[in-house]
Amino acid sequence: MKAVKLLTYWLFSLACFALATSSHAREKQPISFVDPFIGTDGTGHVFPGAVVPFGMVAPGPDMEDRGWSYSSGYQYQARSILGFSNTHISGAGIGELGDVLLQPSAGTKWTPATTNFRSSFDKATEQASPGYYAVTLKDHNVHVELTAGQRVAIQRYRFGRAGKVQVLLDLQHGILFGDGPRVLKSDVQTDAASGKISGTIWSKNWVERQASFVVRFDRPIKHITTLPSRPGDQAPRFILEFDLGRAKQLEARIALSTVDVAGAKANMAAFGQPSFEAVVQSARSSWNTLLRRIDIDASPREKRIFYSAFYRTMIHPSDIADVDGRVRGPTGTVIRSKTGQYYSTLSLWDTFRGVHPLFTLIVPERVDGMVQTLLDHHRAQGYLPLWTAWGQETWTMIGNPALPVIADAVVKGFNGFDREEALAAMISSSTNPRPNAPVWAQQDWSAYEKYGYLPYDLGEGEAVSKTLEYGIGDNAVARVAKLLGKHDVAQRFEARARGYQKLFDPQTKTMRARNQAGGWRTPFDPLVPTSPMNNPGDYTEANAWQYTATPALHDVEGFRTLVGGASGLRVWLDTFFSLPSLGDNKHLGQEALIGQYAHGNEPSHHIAWLYAFSDTPERGYDRVAQIAQAFYSDRPDGIIGNDDCGQMSAWYVFATLGFYPVEPASGRFTLGRPLVSNATLHLANGKVLQIDQSRAADVVLRGQALIGPMVDYHSLMAGGKLSFPLRGSQPPTAN
Repeated sequence: MKAVKLLTYWLFSLACFALATSSHAREKQPISFVDPFIGTDGTGHVFPGAVVPFGMVAPGPDMEDRGWSYSSGYQYQARSILGFSNTHISGAGIGELGDVLLQPSAGTKWTPATTNFRSSFDKATEQASPGYYAVTLKDHNVHVELTAGQRVAIQRYRFGRAGKVQVLLDLQHGILFGDGPRVLKSDVQTDAASGKISGTIWSKNWVERQASFVVRFDRPIKHITTLPSRPGDQAPRFILEFDLGRAKQLEARIALSTVDVAGAKANMAAFGQPSFEAVVQSARSSWNTLLRRIDIDASPREKRIFYSAFYRTMIHPSDIADVDGRVRGPTGTVIRSKTGQYYSTLSLWDTFRGVHPLFTLIVPERVDGMVQTLLDHHRAQGYLPLWTAWGQETWTMIGNPALPVIADAVVKGFNGFDREEALAAMISSSTNPRPNAPVWAQQDWSAYEKYGYLPYDLGEGEAVSKTLEYGIGDNAVARVAKLLGKHDVAQRFEARARGYQKLFDPQTKTMRARNQAGGWRTPFDPLVPTSPMNNPGDYTEANAWQYTATPALHDVEGFRTLVGGASGLRVWLDTFFSLPSLGDNKHLGQEALIGQYAHGNEPSHHIAWLYAFSDTPERGYDRVAQIAQAFYSDRPDGIIGNDDCGQMSAWYVFATLGFYPVEPASGRFTLGRPLVSNATLHLANGKVLQIDQSRAADVVLRGQALIGPMVDYHSLMAGGKLSFPLRGSQPPTAN
């Protein structure tokens, strides 16, 4: 009988899900093509739970609470669930968040002696679509449904029996980077009569942070049992007992705040009392509004890959500001955002390359708030962010990746922030020490400026990668300074940005480490990848070949000259894509390989597009198509390599449209060939950009042939028709 009742609940949920999906499919809504499970199997580390675009809360299932494979809490092949926490990071390689875990169960089988609250589940019952997730827990006889607003998550439980039920509330739980425990201290209040539990958890994991919360059930809590503390526990775990009477349903609403409990309560109050179904529909509507900004003509399979990728680009960064605009900044002080928005989960080393340039096209209304966040962070911390989680600095990855994001916005004309303040923050972050940063995140700018590169014998690990990444930031500073009329500043940073030329070894055609005397690193094998946590050396999650083309991210013409002009670039690229690798190594960025090309990690993402600047641009079109076909699919393992908060997905979106931001701070896009016959961008300014393929010999925009392999942002935002030559037609060679 228990199984029959559970099956009934599941079939009801499935019928509703199928009805909504089929209805949207008939209307040809893009949301019907989104599959949140794509990228959840293997190394994609994608989060499949419920979230709204750029949402603060993200309820979803946690299969494990630690381990590199479970940095989002989820793996598609796993078959049991610890519970359902309410904040997650999608696609990263390090575990964090996982706040306020709940796990429901029919009956009253749990006691203070219970240690295992995990449940198996039937994979056939698992459902996911934008803003909705559901699964049936077999061991606990309950069907769980999740949805979310901007700051409030909802968990609904349909039990296989009426009467008494239990819910585990685990405030010690989190998705760990390391072994834990993570909680430093906690302050929790219970109000059984009103069905509310609230409090604040202070924790230290990837970042040190505090999360305040309110959990509100839709009925009183009959009894609260505090579980015995385990070694290291600093936060309570409760068994909450409810008497449903003849009912079989229980609902919990969870509001979060980075600031305090009052902030969480205000977020809950502002959310109001919408029904679960209304919240699902609101989330779907929010997603559909954004996804409709790009229409493509493609097969259902191609649409599933494309719209799922497009969806993943807008999960992060997360707007973590309270409803009143307050947020706890990187030093623990409370900031009131000027825009009412404050973005975190900023995976900048990844996302400056493709995600942020994509935002300027498809969600330009978000760009000013994102840049203002960077400036607010600088004002509080003393330097621009590197990689943030829950508003706190992780000091993860290298370079100054916020700089090209700011420059991209300035060059494209965004002005909802103080440009002079932006330039000052960029200069300061490029010349001053990083206050309160750990030793390994500091930088000796004097050595960098003296030599034009970081000598490996000064104890600088990742010396080549850091030099090349700093050059990207230097160029970004120069671009903004020039636009603001600060020509002396521009000249200084332009000179710094050319430091990459000192590391190019003409014999091996790769970027190679040098010491203070100018001597090359020996012995030297350009095929060996290095990374500080696994195989320390001169490169970051890559080898010499994979980092050599990094200067093209800010000086594509200079890089082309360095390797011998248009023909020399073709030879270098042909060698790069054909030279055998040493094999896969996911922890060293060696995934999705074509020769030395490693699509599973970001340093390679722009390289296929560089053929546009060679004497054989058509080879680039073929390589881009090969990468898209080989490393993206509509299966759960459809992403090879961490999605990295949408960067892997943004690459595919651009490839589909036929252009890519090779120089992401330049305001220009490099032209390729679209993967579809037609695409339409419904731009936020009301213009429409139509993309198609024709028999013309040139790329044509609004009837005029484009000269060279680039198109600028403002030309695209003016709308009209952008026509590419048919694949296989003879393209013009680069100048």
